Amino acid sequence: MKRNILTLALATVALLGSASDIQAQKSQKLFNGKDLSNWNFVVDKNAVPAEQVFSVKDGLIRISGEPFGYMYTKEKHSNYKLHVEWRWVDGKPSNSGIFLLIADPKNPFPNGIECQLHAGDAGDFVLLGGSDLVEFTSKERPEFPVVKKDKASSENPAGEWNEANIFVKDGVITVYINGVYQNTGTNLVKEGFIGLQSEGGPVEFRNVTLTDF
Repeated sequence: MKRNILTLALATVALLGSASDIQAQKSQKLFNGKDLSNWNFVVDKNAVPAEQVFSVKDGLIRISGEPFGYMYTKEKHSNYKLHVEWRWVDGKPSNSGIFLLIADPKNPFPNGIECQLHAGDAGDFVLLGGSDLVEFTSKERPEFPVVKKDKASSENPAGEWNEANIFVKDGVITVYINGVYQNTGTNLVKEGFIGLQSEGGPVEFRNVTLTDF
């Protein structure tokens, strides 16, 4: 009997190890820690070269915040978990965002959903470039419609690292900020590019990782 239990335990461990290996194979680093060769760039009115806005310093993505723009993946993605860590440079709270399900990377705003990172508002959704969410029900549509987050800010003090874990499944976007559930949005668009925004002030990103479902 003891031998059978031991055999079952070993088989379970092997199965879990195999599942872990499969999961690891599905994960990919969208930022390689060295350069931004696998990203495209948009700068408002092409005012300056992209490298003046988007760069790598000490193994981190550094985005200047001015002028406005965004960097986005060269490939579209559909069903995934996106992990992103960010912090405000020099401890000064500012503004940025994570763009999701970008259908059309226009200049200056894409057609896509922004997961807001503006200090105090991380987890809000902003509907950019004519994009839409079922959860936006107002009869009046401003230039930048917003679907507010569920809870009070769960962000860390300016200068400390924060993490966003975003799940996208069949167009449904679910956002956790520092482990706290903040928002869900339902989009008819189910596949698109992923982007990081330049707006307001300098911000750093690290550990930008995608895990496909």
